Amino acid sequence: MAPRGTWLCAHLSDPHVVTAGDGPVVAGLDTTATLEAAVATVNALDPRPDLVVLSGDIVNAGRGAQYERAATVLAGLVPPLRMVPGNHDDRDGLRRAFPDHDHLGTTGTIDWVVDGAVRVIGLDSLVPGSAAGDLHPDQLAFLDISLAVAPATPTIVVLHHPPFATGIDALDTIALAGPAALALAEVVGRHPQVERVVAGHTHRPVSRRFAGTIAATVPGVAHATLATFGPDAPARWVLEPPAITVYAWAPELGLVTHQLPVGTFPSGRAG
Repeated sequence: MAPRGTWLCAHLSDPHVVTAGDGPVVAGLDTTATLEAAVATVNALDPRPDLVVLSGDIVNAGRGAQYERAATVLAGLVPPLRMVPGNHDDRDGLRRAFPDHDHLGTTGTIDWVVDGAVRVIGLDSLVPGSAAGDLHPDQLAFLDISLAVAPATPTIVVLHHPPFATGIDALDTIALAGPAALALAEVVGRHPQVERVVAGHTHRPVSRRFAGTIAATVPGVAHATLATFGPDAPARWVLEPPAITVYAWAPELGLVTHQLPVGTFPSGRAG
């Protein structure tokens, strides 16, 4: 049983919402429906999360109509939502579709901090026109300063592009740029309260040690990337069950990570 007062955060990623006129991202897949199912899965958690983070590729092509559809679905979330863009996103389009989300700002990169029992810091790794990601020096300074003001508070850093190689060549060629990943590691390594560095982009759950902590990518709430470990294997999609990730924290528990399949399943008392 989780301790009373446990802090919870639900992490969604890569919904790739499209409109009916766009055609499906993957044949036979309705990404609006999968996002609706993910929202319902979050809202059904007991207790409900304190926060939901969405780590990019909110829509598939950065178009206004796609964002309007995504905003309609995400309005159904009961917990507060924070987002960072992915390589399929458009910052201005995102801001227009979510005018009440002050954390998106009005210009520049979308970087933010949410305070709480666990602090969550979002970093915008989008490079317009590129599938790969990057972080500017001023973003790394923002992270360094933000971490320095609360050295005793456990912290999660969220971005779209993973700062590490997964062993899947098709993913590793479009990850966070090498110099940015090294600079991020230098900052994180100075702040031992960072419990996780988490990303989307891969559509797969992958984790490794990173700068004295754990870095991980999370599954998508729509389709997955096929795990192909051979050299130079092309990127392929697979309709594995979509999932959300949940972070739970309490002083006597520490920060633990759960991955929950999206949907409703039969359940009953064990034993």
